[in-house]
Amino acid sequence: MITHHAALIYTMVLVSASDRQMTDAELKVMGTSVKSLPVFRGFDSAGLTRIAEDCAALLDQEEGLARALDLIRAALPVKLRETAYALACDVAVADGHVEQEELRMLELVRHRLDVDRLTAAAIERGAKARAVAA
Repeated sequence: MITHHAALIYTMVLVSASDRQMTDAELKVMGTSVKSLPVFRGFDSAGLTRIAEDCAALLDQEEGLARALDLIRAALPVKLRETAYALACDVAVADGHVEQEELRMLELVRHRLDVDRLTAAAIERGAKARAVAA
């Protein structure tokens, strides 16, 4: 079992690692989210790297993706599932483009967390709007 903080971080890592390239922009979004969002209040941001590494190690194992998604779902209360999806979307758009692998991972996360399609579309649009450079 993992904490809800770890589950949120795992969700971001899944999307970032889905295309086999964790970009500096994606890592920056993860770090900024952990340091500034109310959902991470009380979390020691120094643990971010260890949790991300734990997730990456899990993904390298047989059935690692399925196990990671199961851990995320089990650790997140229903009220944080849309938050997890929003964080995943923020990571996906962080580097200015979304790869097919990232889109597929977002779909897997959305389904596993039972985020309905209309809500997901709104979250995705918000992430895209926040990521636009002037």
